[in-house]
Amino acid sequence: MTTDLLARRANRLGPNLPTFYENPVHLVRGEGVWLWDADGRKYLDCYNNVPHVGHCHPHVVEAIARQASTLNTHTRYLHEGILDYGDRLTATLNHDLSQLIMVCTGSEANDIALRMAHSVTGKTGIIATDNTYHGNTAATSQLSTRRPPIGGYPGNIRLVPAPNSLAPVSGTLDAQPQAFAENVARAIDELERAGHGFAGIMLCPSFANEGIPTVAPGFLDPTTDAVRRAGGLILCDEVQPGFGRLGSHFWGHEWLGFAPDVVTIGKPMANGHPCAATIARPDIMTAFREAFGYFNTFGGNPVSCAAAMATLDVIEQDNLQQNAAIVGQHALTRLHAIDHPLKAEARGAGLFFGVEFAHRDGSPATGFAAQVVEGMLANGVLMNRIGREMNTLKMRPPMPFGIDHANLAIDTLEQVLDDTPYD
Repeated sequence: MTTDLLARRANRLGPNLPTFYENPVHLVRGEGVWLWDADGRKYLDCYNNVPHVGHCHPHVVEAIARQASTLNTHTRYLHEGILDYGDRLTATLNHDLSQLIMVCTGSEANDIALRMAHSVTGKTGIIATDNTYHGNTAATSQLSTRRPPIGGYPGNIRLVPAPNSLAPVSGTLDAQPQAFAENVARAIDELERAGHGFAGIMLCPSFANEGIPTVAPGFLDPTTDAVRRAGGLILCDEVQPGFGRLGSHFWGHEWLGFAPDVVTIGKPMANGHPCAATIARPDIMTAFREAFGYFNTFGGNPVSCAAAMATLDVIEQDNLQQNAAIVGQHALTRLHAIDHPLKAEARGAGLFFGVEFAHRDGSPATGFAAQVVEGMLANGVLMNRIGREMNTLKMRPPMPFGIDHANLAIDTLEQVLDDTPYD
């Protein structure tokens, strides 16, 4: 069956279409933190953040079905759904982030954020880290380091060294915040001298694709000072850390302690229904609306708004942010306690954590991490890898993930680590 499906995919969808794992999993059903494959095998999901409140949550499913059976249209007609959701969502944010554009994907949301920076400043220079991902539109893909743009990075893009736990930008963790800011300031000067000017910096407050390195509240303070002095915008990609995942705070930027000008959110906001948004201050929204004649047919449709509203219901009613704080701390304590020769660091916050592996000489243990991921799959637990060298296990489960689930996952991880050979 798997072989047949792979052949059909290649024939109908084209080559090089990525899948997870050496033997791709054929999933047919999900419920809560569990998934089942076509052979009836059950997997504990420690990886998928898109079903934020759990796979196929009945409250979200019912909201989608009810609204789809009543009306689905777009925002050139009036409907209350987008306004009610906007009221409720923006009430969770500070810094006058009170207006939003709803779209379908995080890529679209980030593309709009970039254009907001252009429209406010009249400049085009954008800064990101050198190990990031913010989407697959033409503009956002220019920030990605996984597959550099054809023809090379455009002149208005500067990528600065990403924070790193084992090899800090400055050589020490204490000096890394200032060193990161100095690289940003240097990139700003380069953009100004090149004639592009500086429009803004885009970053994820948990530095998720960078490998969720160990950073602490206040890490970005020197950087935000440099950005503000230069008149640029701070564009905050909350697709992965947002909606209570970090436990202590509802938003990643709150946890890290900075005030963004624009916040983008994506798939978790509607539990996997295609939904995303760009949220900004009114002055920024006005500048964007005046500069671009933007309209998105499916963004903010009543069904998407119903799904997003229902997701907020579940987060609040089931105390999922508090759950993330409690379970995340328990899981991180257990991960810290793991003793293995290649374990370099366990780190994380809330229900977003990982373990980095390195050889005795400090080189990344990428192959070992890959074997561990496959071993976890063989033992019924889904997780994956992240980071510049893909040597960090990434665990980012649905938010109903409980202590029993964490214990099962980490018990399994300990066994897989014992069973996996290493140099």
